[in-house]
Amino acid sequence: MHEYGQYCPVALGSEVLADRWTPLILRELVLGNTRFNDIERGLPGISRTLLSSRLRHLESVGVLDRIPSRTGRGSEYRLTDSGRDLEPVIQLLGEWAVRWRFVEPEPRLVDPVTLTWWMHRRIDRTRLPAGRVVIEFVYQGNPATVLWLVLDSGEPSVCMKYPGFDIDLVVRTDAVSMMRVFSGQKSLAAARGDGTVQIGGPPALERAFGTWFLWSPFAPAVRERMGAHDT
Repeated sequence: MHEYGQYCPVALGSEVLADRWTPLILRELVLGNTRFNDIERGLPGISRTLLSSRLRHLESVGVLDRIPSRTGRGSEYRLTDSGRDLEPVIQLLGEWAVRWRFVEPEPRLVDPVTLTWWMHRRIDRTRLPAGRVVIEFVYQGNPATVLWLVLDSGEPSVCMKYPGFDIDLVVRTDAVSMMRVFSGQKSLAAARGDGTVQIGGPPALERAFGTWFLWSPFAPAVRERMGAHDT
């Protein structure tokens, strides 16, 4: 990794954070992803070789520890006290971008698989109903993308293939419209009202759907910014 050769806190911090992909890797770790494959899934476009290199670097500078997996297979990456201290740095970086570089999402920048993966790790488990709930997401496009989100007492999971359970809710939308809801640009109620997000299933589950998600950690900053522009 590049060293600046300057006795300066900004230079020293940049030697840890400023390489390409490193802030996004830290975002994944801050959001609770600890396994290599899960971190990779949240970073479409990164190579496994580069991800391994960046993780080794973060380990060498004391930002994370590599420990045996609790499952007994492979390893997990856990933030150290030093790494956890970076959480507000990552949050502030995102909020700065919301204030000064905020743009409408473009289709080329919104992948439905990655979006659904982000949604599944922002679940409020305390609000989930008892038992299993299976949500089928049908993203419009050519071709359409169909994914399944399985919510139960264990880890929420995203399935690329039909999971074999009864479908409880069907969400029909496009990736950009769903991203607007996730990012805080539009409320779920407004998206349902204009038809850009359609939810079908038992009325009680339809009403509860929006309460199961914490949405983007940057959604409050997005709402604040949009509110300021509306005044």
